[in-house]
Amino acid sequence: MFIQTESTPNPATLKFLPGLTVLEDGTADFPSADGADASPLAQRIFAVNGVSGVFLGRDFVTVTKLDDVDWDHIKPSLLGAIMEHFQSGQPALIGAGAAEHGDNHDGEDAEIVGQIKELLDTRVRPAVAQDGGDITFHGFEKGIVYLQMKGACAGCPSSTMTLKMGIENLLRHYIPEVAEVRPVGL
Repeated sequence: MFIQTESTPNPATLKFLPGLTVLEDGTADFPSADGADASPLAQRIFAVNGVSGVFLGRDFVTVTKLDDVDWDHIKPSLLGAIMEHFQSGQPALIGAGAAEHGDNHDGEDAEIVGQIKELLDTRVRPAVAQDGGDITFHGFEKGIVYLQMKGACAGCPSSTMTLKMGIENLLRHYIPEVAEVRPVGL
């Protein structure tokens, strides 16, 4: 098994590409080891000293390290943990727990929310996944879209710029009712 690695815009996060499907559907975010019980893969990765977060996507795993840890010291152990997991035959995620892609809206904003989600799914999420992360819709109220960055994008120095200059401009261009994009989960 050959696992490729890619850097991400977040220097504390590295993207691992095992060449296999990690999750069939959705994503799973484990910002700490405390919530990793549902994922044998995340548990193995958190067992490596210096790991502070794990994010699972369709065909990638992003790992966030503590600031005082060097990638050269933990990368071999991470590669071993990921390889060991895939050789074990265990699933990456047990039961439900994949990320939701936003809440449902009905009423007067339902059409706008549908348009926002469509643009996020077709234009934004694939680009964010390239950087080892995901973005989820959390709400639309009074012209403000609430989004959450996950994985490599959660702590990325350029995430605010991505939200404001990239995603906000895209949504405002196609949906005039959108006035602003704000992050949640900070």
